[in-house]
Amino acid sequence: MARTGLTLAVALVGAWLARALHMPVYMLTGPAVAVSLCGLARLPVGIDPRARDACFMLLGMAVGSGFNSDAVATMLRWPLAFAGIFLVTWITMLASRFLLVRGFGFAPYAALLAGSPGHLSFVIAMAEGSGQDVIRISVVQSVRLLLLTLVVPFVAVAFGVDMSGPLAPPGAGWPLWTLGLLAGAAWIVALGLARLRVPAPLLIGAMLASGGWQLSGLQSGGMPDWLVMPAYLALGALIGTRFADIRAADLLRNLGAGLAITVIAVVVAAVAAFVVAVALGMPPSHVLVAFAPGGLETMIAMGVVLGVVPGFVAACHITRLFVLSVLLPLMARGSTF
Repeated sequence: MARTGLTLAVALVGAWLARALHMPVYMLTGPAVAVSLCGLARLPVGIDPRARDACFMLLGMAVGSGFNSDAVATMLRWPLAFAGIFLVTWITMLASRFLLVRGFGFAPYAALLAGSPGHLSFVIAMAEGSGQDVIRISVVQSVRLLLLTLVVPFVAVAFGVDMSGPLAPPGAGWPLWTLGLLAGAAWIVALGLARLRVPAPLLIGAMLASGGWQLSGLQSGGMPDWLVMPAYLALGALIGTRFADIRAADLLRNLGAGLAITVIAVVVAAVAAFVVAVALGMPPSHVLVAFAPGGLETMIAMGVVLGVVPGFVAACHITRLFVLSVLLPLMARGSTF
């Protein structure tokens, strides 16, 4: 736990500096940058799995606390967004593979994996099973995740969105007995989701548990800030720990490739988000967070700040992961080693 304590202390300093610099979503972006730099400096940064799980559960409960009848009504329009997710994912994979092969000397199969817009654990498993350069692929993917965490809030600000909103839906905080009850329910739901191999089962389970509680009308309220703020801090730190085992030389050698696929991902997602937003009558920034291929937990957390309909970002990103589970093996068959 000493390593976790050090990492969270670094994250807290990063959040303080980010707030002083008026960075959007400072509790997330500041820790991500600070811990990443410490990881590259070979400092012993890391988050204990128990702290990570608690972070995901708290974030899921915060997202679910924003559910209401209006949110349920908008779900009928979501299938169009899911079709958009499929096209965005496929186009991003094709464009990223082409650029990595032609511009950075990747083999086609390695380029496919390095340019995949998400599903990192699945990508690394495919790389290890095929004897690909796992380090190079993981570095490019880590750069993409960090940059998307930093870029998406600034793109939202460029769209005129106020990113200084609360990190949890407004309302009186739930009492401790309610929090304990929902945590227990979230754990049970998460176990079922894990058996079904649903991504981020703790996060989604907690979201479903707290969302169901809100929709039941049994008690008004939501997640208290004193729990949500540390959860965002820990999530930012988790993003930064991806660089703990990456050497500076490997990062510099693959930084250009990571930047290139990030630009592709942002451009493709932004164009598609604008089209889908017009069709659905939603703000483009809301759809952008749902389409941007960043980490599932990170994008869901940003959705709360933007005021996106709870569940929309989660549904879109889970759809993207399922699409990748199908497209990656299919496209891999057409790639030569």
